[in-house]
Amino acid sequence: MTKNMGTADRAIRTLVALAIAVLYFTGKISGTVAIVLGVVAVAFLVTSLVGWCPSYLPFGLSTRKGSGRQENVGAPR
Repeated sequence: MTKNMGTADRAIRTLVALAIAVLYFTGKISGTVAIVLGVVAVAFLVTSLVGWCPSYLPFGLSTRKGSGRQENVGAPR
């Protein structure tokens, strides 16, 4: 897996996940909406932490600034 998410993308996803968590724990969202948004929040958080988004692959997208080298996620250094 090659990282394909930039810093801003990762930060925004983390903030959105935290906002969803706050809405849930303050009781602003519940039921099916809370479940769906919870799944989205977990996906955003995991992809932010890993730096790789699988939904970018089919479209060849990357928000990561090119540094001239590819960095593999989870590869030994």
